[in-house]
Amino acid sequence: MNAAPPVLRLSGIHKRFGALVANDGISLELKAGEVLALLGENGAGKSTLVSILFGHYVADEGHVEVFGQRLPPGKPQAALAAGIGMVHQHFTLADNLSVLDNVMLGTEPLWQLYTRRSAARQKLLATAERFGLTVDPEARVGTLSVGERQRVEILKALVRGARILILDEPTAVLTPQESEALFATLGQMVTQGLSLVFISHKLGEVLRVSHRVAVLRAGRLVAEAPTRETTQAQLASWMVGHDVAVARRRPAARSAGAAVCVLDRVFSQDGLRDVSLNLRAGEIVAVAGVSGNGQAALADLLCGVSQVDRGSVTLRGLPLRPEPAWLVRQGVARIPEDRHAAGVVGDLPLWENAVSERLRTPFFSWKALVVRRSAARAHARRLVQAFDVRGGGLDAPARALSGGNMQKLILGRALLVPDERAPRLSAVLPQGEAAPSGGNEPRAAGSAGAPILIVAHQPTWGLDIGAVAYVHDQLIAARDAGAAVLLISDDLDEVLTLGDRVAVMHAGRLSAARQAEDWTREAIGLAMAGVSESEERVAA
Repeated sequence: MNAAPPVLRLSGIHKRFGALVANDGISLELKAGEVLALLGENGAGKSTLVSILFGHYVADEGHVEVFGQRLPPGKPQAALAAGIGMVHQHFTLADNLSVLDNVMLGTEPLWQLYTRRSAARQKLLATAERFGLTVDPEARVGTLSVGERQRVEILKALVRGARILILDEPTAVLTPQESEALFATLGQMVTQGLSLVFISHKLGEVLRVSHRVAVLRAGRLVAEAPTRETTQAQLASWMVGHDVAVARRRPAARSAGAAVCVLDRVFSQDGLRDVSLNLRAGEIVAVAGVSGNGQAALADLLCGVSQVDRGSVTLRGLPLRPEPAWLVRQGVARIPEDRHAAGVVGDLPLWENAVSERLRTPFFSWKALVVRRSAARAHARRLVQAFDVRGGGLDAPARALSGGNMQKLILGRALLVPDERAPRLSAVLPQGEAAPSGGNEPRAAGSAGAPILIVAHQPTWGLDIGAVAYVHDQLIAARDAGAAVLLISDDLDEVLTLGDRVAVMHAGRLSAARQAEDWTREAIGLAMAGVSESEERVAA
């Protein structure tokens, strides 16, 4: 790096929300042509710091300077005018508009009688050529791939004059091939003098992309170092405050047991197309894919909120009912994709959320009419202790929890047996044995024991490395106890870390589930993009 003055300087940033200190005297600098990786656990203060930089929050103390000029606090337009742009993890694009229309939105005053569309088109094309971002200005955004949409987001910022670009988890929804293309683009940006702040939980990417790393913990800047002098283990230790194992291939299942759930040539109105899958006790089947290719439809089907149009789904030999309460009684546990919208009821206290899915069982209610409050609170207390849920007492609203602690609450609700005297999973469904034949349906395992099937949809989305390791440990423990686990994830590292068998979903179709060691990252990436290995060989 040269000795030129920094393009961005944050000096002594303090921000407090009530008793919570979100930023505690943070000072950082960014130089021209530099990539600074900003790391930290969930709740470490990264989002607050970026919000102050953009003027969404006003710091209690400290200030921000951009290219030597102090930035007026609390004025987002001033940040944009100063040359700061951001590419959000969740794209902010209008799918029904063209690429050009999306780029132009907000760039012209409402009272202007005409639009400078031709000039905007030329500027867009020139910017795209300069940074190697191929794009069709007239293409409708809704028809673009995820990688192409990200290009549009980047171009939106660059066309508006961004010289400092902040990228929030930029590879979270990309295939490996799209990630490689992004890294090439970032390299061109840096070569041409742009400065980047790279926010990511993927430590391998951080080491590859950045020149320098800054680590926040509990609102403080705890480490700052040249990337070449760090390792993944060191970064992880700085983030959580102690040594933590970085992502690695977990031990495979010893042996899979009987089929718990079988999907046979399933079609559904919400996007599944000829999907077949066999989920077996004591095994994790990981489904990879770019978000929006049918994974949500698969999870909804197995959680009882949608139904089959054609084909069949059986659970322990019985036709699967589109009834969530019935599935809970049968021992199906869910970890939903959106922990805020579908995982918890934010305004209800923690103890009510802890028992919400089993509230009508005899453990927590009398004849499904009167809540056994003492039993429910006792179970919630066990859950908080067993899963280390922090952030308030039993009566604190669930929305007050951090993302990691909210996910621990959801895990505990799914996995913790309500009564310590309840039989373990092996007593409910022994490996290698068929479901009981007496009566019209098997015993309600979900009412009395550990789950027999866990549907985990993006279980570590947005979590820091410590929380990710915790979630992985819990899913492995459930598998080893005999549960069938369906892991649906956009994160290829997670898929290869946990999956005993791996399948790939694209455009509503699911590939055959093969042993994880039979896949390569490149083959999974191609399948995520809808290209088969045979097609790739022909193209080569």
